[in-house]
Amino acid sequence: MKIKSFLKDVGGASRVTKRRKEVFDQASAKPQPYDPIGEVARKLHPGKFEVTVSEIRDASPTARTIRFTAPHFPYFKAGQFLTLEKKIGNSLVTRPYSISSAPYETRKENSYVEITVRKSKGDGFFCDYLYNDVKVGDKFMSEVGLGQFNYEPLRDARNVVALAGGSGITPFVSMAKEIRFGKLDMNLTILYGSVSDNDIILKDELDKCQCEKVKVVHVLSGDNPDWKGEKGFLNAEIIKKYSAEDTTYFVCGPQVMYNFVEGELQKLNVPKRRIRFEVFGQTRDVTKMEGYPLAEADQTFKLTVCQGIHEETIPAKASESLVTALERSGIAIHNACRSGSCGFCRLKVLEGNYYVVPVNDGRRKADIDFNYVHGCSTYPTSDMKIKINIV
Repeated sequence: MKIKSFLKDVGGASRVTKRRKEVFDQASAKPQPYDPIGEVARKLHPGKFEVTVSEIRDASPTARTIRFTAPHFPYFKAGQFLTLEKKIGNSLVTRPYSISSAPYETRKENSYVEITVRKSKGDGFFCDYLYNDVKVGDKFMSEVGLGQFNYEPLRDARNVVALAGGSGITPFVSMAKEIRFGKLDMNLTILYGSVSDNDIILKDELDKCQCEKVKVVHVLSGDNPDWKGEKGFLNAEIIKKYSAEDTTYFVCGPQVMYNFVEGELQKLNVPKRRIRFEVFGQTRDVTKMEGYPLAEADQTFKLTVCQGIHEETIPAKASESLVTALERSGIAIHNACRSGSCGFCRLKVLEGNYYVVPVNDGRRKADIDFNYVHGCSTYPTSDMKIKINIV
């Protein structure tokens, strides 16, 4: 920084104002149709845009990888997720999925993004649709590059141990690919828990990623008598075995795994600043959550929805979130993470009682004070009246 003098420095603002006025006076009165800054901003943050399914392939006996193409993809970081929006019947459905392809794959000539979905046990409405019904050529509205589950050198240790279970491997495959391609500078050890060696999701892709900076360790919990590698669960003993002195831990998998791994990391006295949990999506069974007030969750309430001057009353089940109720009725509401984290589905409660899932309550204190909630983590316990943004 160059210091001229006290008066010249403090008087800088007035000189800038004078110069700006001179430039304005000399400018043409004819509007300039080209806005280069706006064009860059729109490319980096395009909001929702259309993507097309270009390829579907098996990632394991119970999982499939779906590739999407588009004229242009915005920049994203390895570990982030995308949303897919589709009208299915009368429902307008949006769901988040971690991106299993790497950012560099969107920066080449034939760019694409990929997600990998696992066949559900009959309780995944949109997941079942993607796994069973989607075909090449199908189109979705999408937002790409959401979430904070990415490596940040200012915050995270250079050595990262990724703890993955089931389809929770997807963000780590994205990271491993980016490292292998030379676009991400970190040391990554993936401890991947699966049941059987015959059903390891994206195993071939993981094998290709192994290098000096990427190590993959498979841990099998099922009955695999011929397996020579690690067995059991991702417990403290296994985690410690593959950890460096200074390590950041990334965790992605089902909720039951989160609960178990959190306890194992506590045994190792890992500081909380060194643990990163991926958001795990909407609660599957709210009746099992602490403090849920209804003995019977099969009740249906009246939900009055206000958008501007328009009001509409729809049914809302006690066992389903406000966002799900809106989707089932075909009412659009902007949402992304479905974990109470991003705040896209923030809405105002005007009347009625509700329950907010404690582990998904990402509200600010001011929102709590003024009766705002995140619709994806809020469940009706009486008739309600809410106000949502016009989408």
